[in-house]
Amino acid sequence: MAATPIAVITGASSGIGAATARTLAAAGFRVVLTARRKDRIEALVAEITEAGHQATAYPLDVTDRAAVDEFATAFRSLAVLVNNAGGALGADPVATGDPADWRQMYETNVIGTLNVTQALLPALTASGDGTVVILSSTAALSSYEGGGGYVAAKHGEHVLAETLRLEIVGTPVRVIEVAPGMVRTEEFATTRFRGDTEKAAKVYAGVDAPLTAEDVADTIGWAVTRPSHVNIDLLVVRPRAQASNTKVHRTG
Repeated sequence: MAATPIAVITGASSGIGAATARTLAAAGFRVVLTARRKDRIEALVAEITEAGHQATAYPLDVTDRAAVDEFATAFRSLAVLVNNAGGALGADPVATGDPADWRQMYETNVIGTLNVTQALLPALTASGDGTVVILSSTAALSSYEGGGGYVAAKHGEHVLAETLRLEIVGTPVRVIEVAPGMVRTEEFATTRFRGDTEKAAKVYAGVDAPLTAEDVADTIGWAVTRPSHVNIDLLVVRPRAQASNTKVHRTG
């Protein structure tokens, strides 16, 4: 009897990460949920287990390389890694943006992804059929005013995915990038605006049906369950109301 394939999801305490954990667990993976908030991932593990699926929680800060390396020792073989941990801080112009915000976004989105991918790549390769998913953003592909730091970080993640795919071609590991547009989750915009719920709400004001975390998780689930020889290099997913990062149809 074949062993249950394992999928690691970073940033699994909320939003797209949590939704992806539910989706992959339902698809037959044993999901390992990592995030800094231990209580959140443990609650999600309990929910997934109660639904009859397999899940484990592992508190982890992806920017702590020593902790990531220790985490990686638990895996001889790994089927899927979903690099979801990341996020945005602030919406200031380049001229007045806080370098500390830029540094934190780069550390989480780029260095965090690098840390986990490097640490787990041997186990992904050893599986004979591994998949690395890098959750970037449409910000990885085009810029917008007030988004300089986040755009720079997500461009870095996009290039990481693109370069890794070139460098490991011929090995049994796929590299998939999923780049969502406007997604309304419970925390992304609120975190960006440091708890200002009024500012966060304005991001989605008048937009008919922004994407949900479940929409993106469904996309990730589809991409990783394609036949082994099929690599979805880059999948851009937006709501119908969004034509680009700077053109969104709003009612009222």
